Amino acid sequence: MRLRGRKGIRESLEAQQDLVVLNPAQYKGKWASLFGNDRPIHVEFGMGKGQFISQMSYKHQDVNFIGVDMYDELIRRASEKGRDVWAEEGAETPPNLKLALFNLEQVEEVFEPGELERIYLNFSDPWPKARHARRRLTHPRFLEKYSRILNARGEIHFKTDSVSLFEFSLNAFADFGLQMTNISLDLHRDGLNEQFVMTEYETKFVGQGMNIHRCEVIVGEEALAQYKQERLKKYS
Repeated sequence: MRLRGRKGIRESLEAQQDLVVLNPAQYKGKWASLFGNDRPIHVEFGMGKGQFISQMSYKHQDVNFIGVDMYDELIRRASEKGRDVWAEEGAETPPNLKLALFNLEQVEEVFEPGELERIYLNFSDPWPKARHARRRLTHPRFLEKYSRILNARGEIHFKTDSVSLFEFSLNAFADFGLQMTNISLDLHRDGLNEQFVMTEYETKFVGQGMNIHRCEVIVGEEALAQYKQERLKKYS
């Protein structure tokens, strides 16, 4: 993926220390102190232009959010989106949002074990060729990393338009021994499901009549116990 960014983009990002984190490894184990509270931390890996993570931070102000991408230009666009969304609240800087620049291969250098409560994977690159399967963000080698940095209430929320990636991911989750729930093969079959914040890609794909596939994955022991206690009641 190649992005053509504006001239002086790095200088622009360096000037946004209130929102942009260019050296996230320095906050490993310290993200709560960066936010200044002990609220749950939810992270979107591969946030694109930032529509989802910005709106989530505004909609759920009792949660801290981190949007992650490896491209300067996408961090810049997400910073604009985040500020625009929060301007409605009269806030120049989103108080519960940070945008971090790094490659997910280094995710364990950025987050301590148990530091996160939820991971969002929205419309990740499907890497359709079999020889590239290890690059998929739902490959077991990434799931192993996620399972370490998520806490006892940890979950993964996954959305994609790709049938092949969804099939691969469901099998990977199962083979890794993770509990899946709320599986949908067509999230918006009955019209826009306003329960969920949409990404830029999702808005585009739904407008084209494409199906959106979604599932939630229970990772943490506490989350799994709560799932068994509450969710299975509907079958009794």
